[in-house]
Amino acid sequence: MNPIKTAFSPRRQRMLWVILSILLQLGLVLVVLFFFNQYFVYFYWFSILVSVVVALYISTRNTKLAYKVAWIIPILLVPVVGGILYIFLGGGRKLNFQRGEAQRTYRKQLPPKLDNIDLLRYGADAAQQALYLQNAALCPTYSNTETKYFSSGKAFFPAFLEELSKAQRYIFLEYFIIADGSLWQEVLPILREKADQGVEVRVIYDGIGSANTLDEDYQEDLEAMGIHCRPFQPFLPILSIHQNNRDHRKLCVIDGVTGFVSGLNLADEYIDRLNRFGYWKDNALLLRGEAVWSLSVFFLAMWDDHHTPRSNFDWFRPRELPPLGSVQGIVTPYADTPFPEDTVCADLHLQMITKAKNYLFLTTPYLVLDETIFSALCTAARSGVDVRVMTPHIPDKKTVFAVTQSNYPALLAAGVRIFEFTPGFLHSKTVVADDLYASVGSCNLDYRSFFLQFENGVWLCGTDTVEAVRDDFLETIPLCQEITPEDCKHLSPWKRLLTALYRLFSPLF
Repeated sequence: MNPIKTAFSPRRQRMLWVILSILLQLGLVLVVLFFFNQYFVYFYWFSILVSVVVALYISTRNTKLAYKVAWIIPILLVPVVGGILYIFLGGGRKLNFQRGEAQRTYRKQLPPKLDNIDLLRYGADAAQQALYLQNAALCPTYSNTETKYFSSGKAFFPAFLEELSKAQRYIFLEYFIIADGSLWQEVLPILREKADQGVEVRVIYDGIGSANTLDEDYQEDLEAMGIHCRPFQPFLPILSIHQNNRDHRKLCVIDGVTGFVSGLNLADEYIDRLNRFGYWKDNALLLRGEAVWSLSVFFLAMWDDHHTPRSNFDWFRPRELPPLGSVQGIVTPYADTPFPEDTVCADLHLQMITKAKNYLFLTTPYLVLDETIFSALCTAARSGVDVRVMTPHIPDKKTVFAVTQSNYPALLAAGVRIFEFTPGFLHSKTVVADDLYASVGSCNLDYRSFFLQFENGVWLCGTDTVEAVRDDFLETIPLCQEITPEDCKHLSPWKRLLTALYRLFSPLF
C-alpha cells in the first residue's frame, strides 16, 4: 500500500485537523498569556464574539437542527478549534457538482411514464411515494420492468459476471469502492475483452473510497486497457475541504436494459471472500426492462459533470427491450445528492415509515438517526406497527457503532424491536413495509447518506421482490441477537455519559 496514501488517508486528515486546531488554539493562548497578558481579556472576548457570529451563521443554514446544534456546541466551547473544523468538515462550501446541469438532464431524459390513475391502482400511499420521487427527484416510475433480489454478495456475483459477459453496446460501473482483489480480477478480464470487442466500457469510482484499495494511477491503467475511467474527486495527499461529499452510489448498467443496484462495493469482503468482521451480509437487486434507462441517465449525468463534450444520450438509449419474464408492480430507480435542496433518501424513508400500517422492517449498518426519522420510528411503533431494525453485532467502525447503540434505549422504550446480526457485519440497506413496497440501495440510516453523500436506490411496489426483501429479513432473524431493555441497563455512569455525548454529536459521524 502506498505510504503517502496511508499517511494522508481521510481519517488521518480529520485527526490531523483536530490536532492542528488544538495546537493552534493552545499556541494563541500561550502567546497571549506570556507576551500580551495585558490584552488577554480582549482576546477572550474577541474569540467569544467570533464564535457567536459563526454559531448564528450556522443557525441560518438550511440543514437539520440536530446537525446545527452538534456544530454550535463545540464552536462556542472552543471557538478556534470548532471554527476551523466547521470550515473544513462541516459545510458552508459550494459542492463540487453541477446540480443544475444534472437536473436539466433528468428533465429531458426522464419524463414521467405513468399517470396518477396508473399509480393509484397500488393505493394512495404508494401513489404519493411514487409522485414524490417523480416531482422532487425527477425520477419516473416504470411498469415494464422485471426485478430479482439477491440476499448476499455471494449469490449476486455469478449473475453479475454473467450479465457483464452478455454486453453488446456498453457497460457502466459506478461504485464507492473498487478493490484490486480476486473479485476485481474476475471482472476486469471481462471488461477488457468487451472493450476490445468495441463495447463502450466506463467506470467511476470514488477517489476517497478507493484511495486505500487502488493505486494512484489506476485510472491510467484502465485507460490503457481501453476502459474509460473517471474517479470522482480524485484522492490528493493534501488537506481537502471536499472530503464529506462522496460518491457512495453502487450501480451497474449493461446496454441500458439490464442493471444492478446494491449495497455492496466491488471488493472481496462484499462477496465473503475476505474475512474482516466475520460473515459479510449484503444484498443486490437486478433490473431488466424500461427502468434501467434511469440508471443510465444517473451514470451519464455523473460522468459528464465538469467534462466536455457531453455524452450523446440518444446513442445510449436501448434499441429494443429484451424478452421479459414475470412483470409485476411498479419500479422507481432514484438518485440523491448532498445539496440541501435534495433530501430524497431521507424523505423517502420518512414516507415509508409514516405510511406503514402493519409492519416495517429496516436493515442498516449504521443507525445514526436525525430527529425526524427517530420520531417517526417511535411514533409508528407506538401506533401498533411492527417496527424492526437490524444492525451489525460486529462493527467495522467502533465509534459509529457506539452511536448506533446509543439509539437503542429510546427506540426500545417506544416498542421498536432491534436485532444485531451475530455472524458478522451487516451491510445491506433495505426497507420493506406491509408486503406492498420496499427500497434497496446504497443509503444507510445515517446523516452521511441522508445529507452528505451521493446515493442511489430503487423503490419497489407490488412486485414479488418486495416479498423477497421481507423473507430475507425474517430468515436472517434467527441469526441475530434481539436487544432488550435489560441489555441497555447494565451500563456504568461513564458509559451512560458517553452514550449521551454520542447521541448529541451523532450528526457529525
